[in-house]
Amino acid sequence: MRFSEPPTSGRRLLSPLVWVAFAIIAAAAVTGWLVPKEHALPREAVEPRPVVARGDLAADEQNAIEVFRLASPSTVHIRTAQTALDFFSLNLFAIPKGSGTGFIWDRLGHIVTNFHVIEGADRAYVTLADQSTWQATIVGAYPDKDLAVLRIGAPREQLHPILIGESRSLQVGQRVYAIGNPFGLDQTLTTGIVSALNREIESVTGRPIRGVIQTDAAINPGNSGGPLLDSAGRLIGVNTAIYSPSGAFAGIGFAIPVDEVNRIVPRLIRDGRLIRPALGIRVAPPAFLEALGIAQGVAVIGVDPNGAAARAGIVPFRPTRDGAVIAGDVIVALNGEPTPDLETLLDLLERHQPGETVTLTVERAGERREVPVTLDVAS
Repeated sequence: MRFSEPPTSGRRLLSPLVWVAFAIIAAAAVTGWLVPKEHALPREAVEPRPVVARGDLAADEQNAIEVFRLASPSTVHIRTAQTALDFFSLNLFAIPKGSGTGFIWDRLGHIVTNFHVIEGADRAYVTLADQSTWQATIVGAYPDKDLAVLRIGAPREQLHPILIGESRSLQVGQRVYAIGNPFGLDQTLTTGIVSALNREIESVTGRPIRGVIQTDAAINPGNSGGPLLDSAGRLIGVNTAIYSPSGAFAGIGFAIPVDEVNRIVPRLIRDGRLIRPALGIRVAPPAFLEALGIAQGVAVIGVDPNGAAARAGIVPFRPTRDGAVIAGDVIVALNGEPTPDLETLLDLLERHQPGETVTLTVERAGERREVPVTLDVAS
């Protein structure tokens, strides 16, 4: 069965030439070829729009500009590399590992940054605000507080130490500024406020870092180790971490308070590490305190016979043959500051150096007394 062709009678097909003619006429109409010149719209000479004067910058804008002017020469870009082996040629070569931020501590070339910025790296390069780059050496590090000190050999005239402030007087709501190199974009300024104080975060070693500043100033990957500044352009913290489910900034950043930094950095420069003071004691686990009904404090269950605590007369808890426990000393304060747990005691001890004398407040069988102790060097 064949399908019949549709009838063509009564219809006329336009030839391609007719369609071309229609197209030419339409184009001419659009472009004005068919419009008489006397009806065409005149073209006028158009000048640039006049600029409207903006007036003076707002006070907060002027302050942000001044803070950046003061602190940007002190802020540096840090790139790290790791040595790798080419298994075919057996040649060693450096591969990029990461990047971060730091700031100039003094005119001797010391640079402060986060420990996690340089962790695992074989070499580090520091780029100053004038874009000169210097290979750095590691002077010292304290992973428990996520701090490290590098040193570069730049001339003194190229080094602009950052202004040092204080963190003990910070208040929630205070304006802050962060300068860093997020995603490798150097000399980036972000602004915000102090969102909260005395936060606690975990260091790379797992030890808690206490007294941390929380801010909503944008901090992204690459900002680590950079300065957090107050409205006077003074260092008040070292940007170290963000809270973010996605890995990018989500409105919560953290900074190590400058009072801690100013205490630790000189000791890293001097000794290459933080030499901890020691009491020479062993302490009980929390379950021991609960079993004895002790609410707070650090219970001593052992002393080094040649240690500082033994010399001061600190007595540990001791078991008897029949399973009872002879009461020992519970440390409840150091220099008047409460020590509710071991981490607090360690934090307070780290504010002191071996050879210094501190006063422990201890309780034994309900009696409280003050005991002076001369600190030893931790082994």
